[in-house]
Amino acid sequence: MSDDYLTRIGSLIRDARKHSGWTQAQLATELSTSQSAVNRIEQGQQNLTLEMLARIGAALDSEIVALGVSGPSHLRVVGGKRLSGVIDVKTSKNAGVALLCASLLNEGTTVLRKVARIEEVNRLLEVLESIGVRTRWLNDDNDLELIAPAHLDLDAIDEDAARRTRSIIMFLGPLMHRSTDFEIPYAGGCDLGTRTVEPHMTALRPFGLEVKATEGSYHAIVDSDKRPHRPIVLTERGDTVTENALLAAARHDGTTIIRNASPNYMVQDLCFFLVELGVQITGIGTTTLEVTGVPVISKDVTYAPSEDPIEAMSLITAAIVTESKITVRRVPIEFMEIELALLEEMGFVYERSEEYLALNGQTRLVDITTYPSTLHSPIDKIHPMPFPGLNIDNLPFFAVIAATATGSTLLHDWVYENRAIYLTELNKLGAQVKLLDPHRVLIEGPTRWRATELICPPALRPAVVILLAMLAAKGTSVLRSVYVINRGYEDLAERLNALGAKIETFRDI
Repeated sequence: MSDDYLTRIGSLIRDARKHSGWTQAQLATELSTSQSAVNRIEQGQQNLTLEMLARIGAALDSEIVALGVSGPSHLRVVGGKRLSGVIDVKTSKNAGVALLCASLLNEGTTVLRKVARIEEVNRLLEVLESIGVRTRWLNDDNDLELIAPAHLDLDAIDEDAARRTRSIIMFLGPLMHRSTDFEIPYAGGCDLGTRTVEPHMTALRPFGLEVKATEGSYHAIVDSDKRPHRPIVLTERGDTVTENALLAAARHDGTTIIRNASPNYMVQDLCFFLVELGVQITGIGTTTLEVTGVPVISKDVTYAPSEDPIEAMSLITAAIVTESKITVRRVPIEFMEIELALLEEMGFVYERSEEYLALNGQTRLVDITTYPSTLHSPIDKIHPMPFPGLNIDNLPFFAVIAATATGSTLLHDWVYENRAIYLTELNKLGAQVKLLDPHRVLIEGPTRWRATELICPPALRPAVVILLAMLAAKGTSVLRSVYVINRGYEDLAERLNALGAKIETFRDI
């Protein structure tokens, strides 16, 4: 193997290891080798056999380094093409996974409409099926049926699938109603830095849940006699933390008040779904929720999660960086207003339709038509805030947008300690992104994009940002190992191709 190729493989292995939350020493133990050997591998200083690569892939359970018939998938992008046409925003990934977890509360039949068929959903379905939940895709519209049994086989949980999704943490809320002693594997998902479970414990301890970290799993013990005796104040206004508190309160025989709750889109969808199950909730869309639970839920229910504001931002960004006129339909405007206001300040020109309701009967939607625009940098730095502020997951898209604008833009990603680092990968495509510290980047524009080959960052939104920049770069680019994109987007390449992009999916092996 050439030194350059070994370096690239080493980078893949390092990212896959960090993605799995392992240290070099832990990987070395799994491979029956030394930490120094793992360090040499990651530095590209160690020759590797196919057998060793296969062992590493199996140890890390990562398609990034998987070998076999299928192998990791990559994208070949011919950039510099204008987009045109109409595209619909698909339903929310984050709402979908919350509703899959919430289906464990219901002993009747749950039907979720138009569920995004993404890898994150696939992993959760594998976990649900392993513990006894019957799941069935009903039609080509992606309607999904779930039937949870009266007794779950928690000892049979699919640990490999569970470790590949961060959403598994939201099993704590519903499972505490099913068992007083259970284990779930450590949460996986995007590599975004240390994400403690302590805020979840603050939300769930009042319901009698205690969790001890064991080797590779969370061991949960429930005191079923314990009840919240005062309002629960969340120490972090996080989406999944709020959802876990809601899932615990949903079958609590009494009224729970949750303060400092997230009012974000996926939390609202979960609230609307719980109301369909018979749970009483007031304060939806605010930071104080009052939940009156139902001890036993056995109801046949059909619910349609709303559209994904992060996908909407992705599509609008694709239009901006390729200077294209497209119409993005079914945009959840309530969760995009700050982003659009900021884009307007930067010079973005667009039209939007009158509002109409999503299939859930609650969420307001609009259609947005983009126009080629000459952008300039914003007056102030761009930073996320809890809803109704600029969405944390939409912040990375402003990196590639700022790179097309004239002037200097400061992005402050204060939530995650690793994610901003991945945005510097835009430099390999011609951008000028300077990392000031783990949370802040300074971007100078405009950019003369150039095609290149890159390995996909292990974080979802920065990975899509790289793909969108490749759409703007004339020539042929390659984005390798795109599993992380497939975790959060359904058929993104094919749908962009329908607008005139030229993206080819391929595999090496």
